[in-house]
Amino acid sequence: MTRRILLINGPNLNLLGKREPHIYGSTKLADVETQARSQASSLGAELETFQSNHEGAIVDRIQEAAGWGPNAPADDDGTAAPGKKASAIIINPGALTHTSVAVRDALLGVAIPFVEVHVSNVHAREPFRKHSYLSDKAVAVICGMGVYGYTAAIEFAARHLKVEEEEE
Repeated sequence: MTRRILLINGPNLNLLGKREPHIYGSTKLADVETQARSQASSLGAELETFQSNHEGAIVDRIQEAAGWGPNAPADDDGTAAPGKKASAIIINPGALTHTSVAVRDALLGVAIPFVEVHVSNVHAREPFRKHSYLSDKAVAVICGMGVYGYTAAIEFAARHLKVEEEEE
């Protein structure tokens, strides 16, 4: 069984490396994604990446990770294509962290374990950034480690899934 990890980045993360480098660093999202794919492969997992500035597109992609949604890969009978479902989701929801019940509901609805990642330490920033609609349901939350947080999340997801597979 191939472990599949979906890495989702929300609004404004396409500007990583350009936007407020004193907070988010100078590494571009494309570089994060390239390194993440390589790391996942070395851990025996496949990694797919997705970024959108639109809440609805992120909700659709979460549903597709479970084989649902308007663009999910399907068999001829319309059911989810076997082997195409994500085993885990790593999500940096950006500002949607603090506002999106829709993303929360999508993650809960698909019942795929997820890791919440933030490049900055959201707890050391403006008060509104301290609340997350996702953290209480995440398997793990990583923040304040810069883009290394993605590395830690992939390592955790790949190793955690490996343990689960061995128990089955």
